[in-house]
Amino acid sequence: MTAVENTIAGPRRDVVGYNGKPPKVTWPGDARIAISLVVNYEEGSERAVGDGDPSGEQGRVPGWPIGKRDLALESLYEYGSRAGFWRLMDIFDELDVKSTFYACAVALERNRDAAKEIRKRGHDVVSHGYRWEDVVLLTREEERDHIRKAIASIEETTGGRPVGWYCRYGPSVNTRELLVEEGGFTYDCDAYNDDLPYWTTVHGTKHLVVPYSLAANDIKFENSYGSPKDFEDYLKSNFDRLYKEGENFPKMMSIGLHMRLAGRPGRAQGLSNFIEYAKSFPGVWFATRGEIAQHWFDHHA
Repeated sequence: MTAVENTIAGPRRDVVGYNGKPPKVTWPGDARIAISLVVNYEEGSERAVGDGDPSGEQGRVPGWPIGKRDLALESLYEYGSRAGFWRLMDIFDELDVKSTFYACAVALERNRDAAKEIRKRGHDVVSHGYRWEDVVLLTREEERDHIRKAIASIEETTGGRPVGWYCRYGPSVNTRELLVEEGGFTYDCDAYNDDLPYWTTVHGTKHLVVPYSLAANDIKFENSYGSPKDFEDYLKSNFDRLYKEGENFPKMMSIGLHMRLAGRPGRAQGLSNFIEYAKSFPGVWFATRGEIAQHWFDHHA
């Protein structure tokens, strides 16, 4: 019996991956684990009636009238860029770790001081799209246009061109092809399917994927009151398992953060506690996505 093949255009599914035989990775300093802190900078680019969208993001009040501004929800997002961003940046400075910002272009345009501060403090920038939008709703040409707008905007606001890409939640069937066609992107993070980077091929061109995570991710705070200690404990358990495996086969741990979520004081303290915990172990490399991608190019090409 033959395997089911894709019936719609786009990348082929790969449910095998490294097939239980991951490469013997040698991270810098012979680290057992590479920890990638990712801050999603979306605030100001989300759907909002005041910005001309027919409806806003899903609010906390069921049945909010279509076409009416939800000022309360807008302010919840604003907390991220007004306060959460600076709190997380201070924690990273205090603990001497670098992160990657998945940044929406329009969001950075609305907070140019923060945009400049990201690279100034040594952090990495990956394009999170022109706006925080579902690219599957765009035509191929619309998506191409938005990719180009995002590149130009982020380069202008941060002082550097993004070479990595990550969509709002998931890519369209065209996204990876468009990134390769555009050129200048060395990797994308539009996958959740592994604990290590891997190579794929797009129309004969070798392309790197640095997978992300929705498990070690603060989005759990969005739909429930979860305790910061629960998040901290999950991150520690995730770390403990990967660190153990890393004795023989070093791995990568991605941690997803949002300024309006993890940037709240109590949650930020849980994140800080985890970073201190991880740093207490030998053989731990806190790295940006760009550093991880470059290492893969240099040692696993």
